[in-house]
Amino acid sequence: MAEQLRLMAVHAHPDDESSKGAATMAKYVAEGVDVLVVTCTGGERGSVLNPKMDRPDVWANIGDIRRAEMDAARAVLGVEQAWLGFVDSGLPEGDPLPPLPEGCFALQEVEVAAAPLVRLMRQFRPHVVTTYDEEGGYPHPDHIMTHQVTVAAFEAAGDPERHRELGEPWQPLKLYYDVGFSRAKILSLHEAMLAAGRESPYGEWMKRWEGRPDKGERVTTRVDCAAYFPVRDDALRAHATQIDPDGFWFQVPMDLQQRAWPTEDFQLARSLVDSPLPESDLFAGVRETCHAG
Repeated sequence: MAEQLRLMAVHAHPDDESSKGAATMAKYVAEGVDVLVVTCTGGERGSVLNPKMDRPDVWANIGDIRRAEMDAARAVLGVEQAWLGFVDSGLPEGDPLPPLPEGCFALQEVEVAAAPLVRLMRQFRPHVVTTYDEEGGYPHPDHIMTHQVTVAAFEAAGDPERHRELGEPWQPLKLYYDVGFSRAKILSLHEAMLAAGRESPYGEWMKRWEGRPDKGERVTTRVDCAAYFPVRDDALRAHATQIDPDGFWFQVPMDLQQRAWPTEDFQLARSLVDSPLPESDLFAGVRETCHAG
């Protein structure tokens, strides 16, 4: 009898779980995998990016509203969700950049901030963990910190000599980084829109990409999850302060997205099991080892 498979996805803010790897999570939930989203901060310093929600009453209650949005998105995705309890660092802007707010997530000591995640790993006992790369996917201080904390917890959770007060050791078997956008993916969507006689929202993006590094070469694992793109979009819309339902993310028709790029893509960063690359399953090599006798 196979052991229950478990996936933990560690994200910086409410809404990140719906914009990064959400269709993959929904696919695994549908297949019977236990999925836990860990949200490091409450998103209290996030912007209101949906013009329809840019109102004084929303700004006055942004923390509570973002928690309610997370509850709604969690229900759409069918996942469990836990808050790590840190305070959003905000995205500093200006030249020079202003200092980060005192007490925020990005200013914590990594070892200290990783401790509650170690506890969660030992409680939930994930086989696979996903998070961001060393640049945070993009250089938001909370995303970079999320990467650092997740790597530290992945390495500490299975060590019986570390954090003895945080529960019985548990070693996750694989760690992945989301690769949300690659040049090949954007080009594929861009060309598909043009071929359909539509205006592509990616024209300017392609121009900006010239001369910039491409993370597509990092991809080791492509999960075919196109059937769950509508679930992803419903989860995105649940974050009404962050996602404009008439905005950029919804300009490419669903059937075109599903044909042009039907996968979500990941980089295998750590593995304690054998799984030949490239992969099509985050649990490749794990399924073979997880048998309860």
